[in-house]
Amino acid sequence: MSETNLLAQIAEKKIVPVVKLDYADQAQPLGEALCSGGLPVAEITFRTDAAEESIKTMKKEFPEMTVGAGTVVNAEQAKRAVDAGAAFLVSPGISRPVIEFALDNHLPVFPGICTPSEVMIAMEYGLPVVKFFPAGQYGGLSTIKALAAPFPTIKFMPTGGINASNILDFLAFDKVIACGGSWMVKDSFIREGNFDEITRLTAEAVALAH
Repeated sequence: MSETNLLAQIAEKKIVPVVKLDYADQAQPLGEALCSGGLPVAEITFRTDAAEESIKTMKKEFPEMTVGAGTVVNAEQAKRAVDAGAAFLVSPGISRPVIEFALDNHLPVFPGICTPSEVMIAMEYGLPVVKFFPAGQYGGLSTIKALAAPFPTIKFMPTGGINASNILDFLAFDKVIACGGSWMVKDSFIREGNFDEITRLTAEAVALAH
């Protein structure tokens, strides 16, 4: 998928569920819950050993889903994510090796930023969208607006501290392409197998965002 097409898909969805899976066998019911809730997209974080297999499973079982890899902190993880079938990469911070690997493999990448200097590094690589993280701790929407002023070509995907109570504030700003969030895919829901609740909250989030 081209970067333009993927960005258009994410902008249309408005929400990217940020998922941590402890076991790969959780990927199938989670994918089903997200799709049933009307949000066929997921960022599977490389915080656990189950990430690669989870991406593979989700891609196989739900080909309509846009599945990416999150918390990618080095080029070795980036390669593993690509080999597993990830459609995009997300980093918590700026990593030149991750960005360069993604660009060499024609894969969209969203590096995490929270300062003007980090935005400028992303711009050196011609990246159109950055992840603003952790949004809640770094001033939220007011900081995004302050960063957007000197960098009018950059768009943002804020993540961290975003939930049903504040997501509309972020989405109302035209420089925010989408928001990352985990409130509908909480660790406790996944751990307890409460996928019906994930479906319910996902459907609520989709209705709210649209």
